[in-house]
Amino acid sequence: MRVLVLGGTGFVGRSVATAAVARGDQVTVVNRGHRPALDGVRALVGDRLAPGGLAALGDGTWDAVVDTWSADPAAVRSAAAVLKGRAGHYTYVSSRSVYAEGATPPLNEDNPVVDPDKTDFLYAAQKRAGELAAEQEFTGPVLLARAGLILGPHEDVGRLPWWLTRLARGGPTLAPSPPDLPLQYIDARDLAIFVLDAAARGLAGPYNLVSEPGHTTTGELLTTANEVTGGRAELRWTDPQVILDAGIEPWTELPIWLPAGSSDYQLLHQGDVTKALAAGLRLRPVRDTVADTWAWMQSSGGVPPQRSDRPRPGLDPAKEQALLAEQP
Repeated sequence: MRVLVLGGTGFVGRSVATAAVARGDQVTVVNRGHRPALDGVRALVGDRLAPGGLAALGDGTWDAVVDTWSADPAAVRSAAAVLKGRAGHYTYVSSRSVYAEGATPPLNEDNPVVDPDKTDFLYAAQKRAGELAAEQEFTGPVLLARAGLILGPHEDVGRLPWWLTRLARGGPTLAPSPPDLPLQYIDARDLAIFVLDAAARGLAGPYNLVSEPGHTTTGELLTTANEVTGGRAELRWTDPQVILDAGIEPWTELPIWLPAGSSDYQLLHQGDVTKALAAGLRLRPVRDTVADTWAWMQSSGGVPPQRSDRPRPGLDPAKEQALLAEQP
């Protein structure tokens, strides 16, 4: 295929461009040019938020477009409008955050979604508005790739990299119980393969894109991460209420973790992926995701890039040790 990636040098966009090149596709990426483009792609420079920001596309045409934008939905609307009639398929990488609270899990694609004009959750509002913009402006099939937690090499949000760095440091390490708590996530490389295959087949509409329930657990993820970083950490499994009472924030200070039974846990870790699995979604083992992320971190000097629009996650060592010291 002739594939256009709007972005293409960051985390998910980079994974899509890499997978497309590996498939033998003709790949064009367009972005602000702040990071080097991959080998094997045609790189164009453009700022989607500026007037005429996609002028570099000229009169080009593509079989498939993949859009990973996660901020002002006006950028999605303008891109979809520019590309209608010039591309055969449009994928917008959305989020499972678009689902409205209060639904009974497991959550599937038919569950109610937020009204972007009424929700107080800015990220959910932007993603849902981005979905609507793509569907309203583009004249061909639009795939809404509702990804959950995204992990893997080149992660620039910092969740799995933080855990790997913390476990590599070793010593007693705060770990939220229970170890058998199920987690759902998707490796960015598996997300990339799915959306490219879906574009080739002309699939449209929403798809929940995370691992199936039971793919991994908190215990397996952290134990594997400890093993690949040298096995120097002693995981101290701690009751979630003790962690919360200490003022430690799930997701931000303890990345990836959400307390079982919370509305956020139900949203992100109790999703129904039957539709995506039937359409060909395949997930690599958690060990591959963890080990490959650690190998990438080591090859890049151990300090992965951090998105400027997201706070760096992680727990202050002094705060962690203070809580551990209070435990029997």
